[in-house]
Amino acid sequence: MIITQHTVAVVSGGASGLGAAAATALAEAGARLVILDRNARAGEQIASDLGGVFIETDVSDPTSVSAAMAAIKEHHTALHIAVNCAGVAPAAKTVSKGAPHDPVTFVNTINVNLIGSFNVASQAAALMADNDPLDEDGSRGVIVNTASVAAYEGQVGQVAYAASKGGVVGMTLPMARDLAQLGIRVCAIAPGLFKTPMLEGLPQEVQDSLGAQVPFPSRLGDPSEYARLVCHIVENQMLNGEVIRLDGAIRMAPR
Repeated sequence: MIITQHTVAVVSGGASGLGAAAATALAEAGARLVILDRNARAGEQIASDLGGVFIETDVSDPTSVSAAMAAIKEHHTALHIAVNCAGVAPAAKTVSKGAPHDPVTFVNTINVNLIGSFNVASQAAALMADNDPLDEDGSRGVIVNTASVAAYEGQVGQVAYAASKGGVVGMTLPMARDLAQLGIRVCAIAPGLFKTPMLEGLPQEVQDSLGAQVPFPSRLGDPSEYARLVCHIVENQMLNGEVIRLDGAIRMAPR
């Protein structure tokens, strides 16, 4: 799919981190942006900066997502790209100090990271299905979900996070197969250690130590590198049903 001024893209979790980087890259490529996030202040600011639209949305709530999609259809009449970046990353062991993992925290993580991705992807696909074909292949849209290397090598304290991201990995191929007849492609990106707000809040020496664990390049990933991969997935028609690790060849240790 070629990104033009007529391309409409929605980015969940677009107010910060990887989502903000993806939104910026898509806007710079010419797309008309819609940002979904729970952080209204940050979301409105970045949407304004990029000439886009912000819609306060709780991705874990299908009704909230439905309202957002209705607003997109009313404002733009079409949707071509959906990027899922909304997520949470709690740290808790299965059992800690004799107490079991808080079930509410586990469920919330699944609701936001996995079910939230499903809500946005499935409802975005329903909008994309109404598009006229964009090219000779019959393309109507592209969905990019965000997994994590934790889906494969979850660390101590990441049982909820790893489970949620493992679900995103498992959802990718069947969703791509489901939507193939509609001309909608689905991929996922599994980032490694990236300089997101969560890691940027750590002391510099800790950031440097984490970056040194990456074989090459031995540093934290820059969100712009994630964003460039998003744009490449959109533009490369043969990328479909794939989960792409973006991690500098790191394989996470238990701790």
